Amino acid sequence: QVQLVESGGGLVQAGGSLRLSCATSGSIFSINAMGWYRQAPGKQRELVAAITSDGRTNYADSAKGRFTIFRDNAKITMHLQMNSLKPEDTAVYYCNAHLTTRGSSWSTDYWGQGTQVTVSS
Repeated sequence: QVQLVESGGGLVQAGGSLRLSCATSGSIFSINAMGWYRQAPGKQRELVAAITSDGRTNYADSAKGRFTIFRDNAKITMHLQMNSLKPEDTAVYYCNAHLTTRGSSWSTDYWGQGTQVTVSS
C-alpha cells in the first residue's frame, strides 16, 4: 500500500523556522502532484503549498515569501521549509499526494497522518 508519513513538526517561537518532511513509500508509478495542507482548530483545511511533477509550485497568500516547497532528487520525499513562523501558522499539517500506483491507469489522492506545528508568541 501507498503510505505518506509526515515529520518535522514541533513547537517553535514566532519568527523561527521548521522543516516538514513527507516520505512516500509503496508501489508508486508516478506522482502527479504533492502538497501541504493545514487545519487549525475551528477552521477549514486549507492548501499551504503544492508542487507538480514538472516542478511548478504554488502557495497560499499567507505562505508566500516565507514557505518553500521542494522535493529531493529521488522525488520520494517532499519538504516544506517554513521560515518567519507566526502564531497563525499553528495547525496540523498534512501531506497530500496525487499519484498513480503501479498497475493502475488513474491517479488517486493519498494523505498522511499529519504533524502538529505550534508557534508560540
